Amino acid sequence: MKPSVEAINAALEKVIDPEIRRPVTELGMIRNVKINEDGTVIVGVDLTTEGCPLKTKISADVKKEVGAVENVTDVQVELGVMSDEQKKALREKLTGHTEREIPFTKPGCLTKVYAITSGKGGVGKSSITANLAAALAAQGLKVGVLDADIYGFSIPRMLGVDTPAQKVDEMIIPPVAHGVKVISIGMFVPDGTPVIWRGPMLHRALQQFLADVFWGDLDALLLDLPPGTGDVAISIAQLLPNAEIVVVTTPQIAAAEVAERAGSIATQTKQRVVGVVENMSFLENPDGSRTEIFGSGGGQQVSERLGAQLGYQVPLLAQVPLDVNLREGSDQGSPVVLREGPAAKALQQVAEVLAKRTRGLAGKNLGLSPL
Repeated sequence: MKPSVEAINAALEKVIDPEIRRPVTELGMIRNVKINEDGTVIVGVDLTTEGCPLKTKISADVKKEVGAVENVTDVQVELGVMSDEQKKALREKLTGHTEREIPFTKPGCLTKVYAITSGKGGVGKSSITANLAAALAAQGLKVGVLDADIYGFSIPRMLGVDTPAQKVDEMIIPPVAHGVKVISIGMFVPDGTPVIWRGPMLHRALQQFLADVFWGDLDALLLDLPPGTGDVAISIAQLLPNAEIVVVTTPQIAAAEVAERAGSIATQTKQRVVGVVENMSFLENPDGSRTEIFGSGGGQQVSERLGAQLGYQVPLLAQVPLDVNLREGSDQGSPVVLREGPAAKALQQVAEVLAKRTRGLAGKNLGLSPL
């Protein structure tokens, strides 16, 4: 007996696009299905882009799911590319609109947006961002990371992104690594090429990453901001006024004083500071004692002073110890938080705190007027 069309379609509904994370049938990627008398099934698949880096996986998944259907003897996949009209229809289907807009500012949006910032460079802010994103994804949350450190981008390496971003019509499909959707200017410039932009271009790039990237329904969006209170921090406050701030510092007082200034931007932007993460807090010795290489007390100082300025408690979320595995994991694109160790434990605790701050409509404008 020939396999039924209904059974084949049901099998294809199990094939999920690795980047968009929706069934290929829902995305209009199945061009046609032909079932021969001998049980051979030929499936035409239209990819979003000709050079789709995940076409091998999509083909393999189609063969696996269709091949499991009763009476199927062989599966052949014929790959094609979506037309411009198909791409436009897909973009409108995914975003729900034809004009560019930032989804995270819409009244009904439930995504928690965290801007990870620091007063100065070299405190491990990007490592903290990458690991928090991976930890949140490991907890089952839908997570995205926007590498807003345009000049010093490093998130793609730290998260092990190995596929380029794809463009469908005017929509950008971000690659996924460790369950995290990632976008960075580093995906669009040749290796070793510096980004030499002034304020307006930085603002436009951030706006495009927020509006043109298909993020989907995220539980959390993490922004890796450049150090300080410059153009990017101001643009993020304008583009994402609902973003909450996490300040990263090291224990030494000089770094803490600068980090405090980075957090105090909230007094002008009306954003909320979620807490402080103290990185490189100490080195744990074999005998259990600690060596405080960079001093002590900086994170607590930032916490207390920001709390006094802002009028509410700004907790010290964690003291992350020096850990060789944290550095090696960042270089290798394998976040330490997915393994065991002192740094992993501390970062997992921060992720748990952020994850518990569940999405909700409290304080959001629902667009309703009293009768």
